[in-house]
Amino acid sequence: MAFTRIISQAHLPTTNEVRDFPCNGKMICIANVWGKLSAMDNECLHQGGSLGQGMVEDGKIVCPWHAWKWDPKTGVAVDHPDQKLKTYPIKVEDGEVFIDI
Repeated sequence: MAFTRIISQAHLPTTNEVRDFPCNGKMICIANVWGKLSAMDNECLHQGGSLGQGMVEDGKIVCPWHAWKWDPKTGVAVDHPDQKLKTYPIKVEDGEVFIDI
C-alpha cells in the first residue's frame, strides 16, 4: 500500500461528523462514525453532491442535496445497492492522517 498524507489529525471530523479534503487532485470524504474513521470518494453518484458537506445519521453518510445515504465502510448506497463509491484505507500516525489512494 502507498499511503498519502491528507491532513493533520487535528483537522479530522469529530464523532459523527463528515468533511471533505483534497488529495491527489480529487476530493475525499472522511467520516468519523462512532469514533471509527473512513475515507471514500466525495461525489454522490446521484447528482454529484459533496458528501463531505453532508452529515452522519444512523451510521450512514447523508448527501446534503437529495439525502442519499452511503455506508462509510463499503461505499454502497443504502437504498441503491447497485451504486458504489470507492473507499480507501485510512490510518493515523504521529498526528498525521494518511489514505491509500
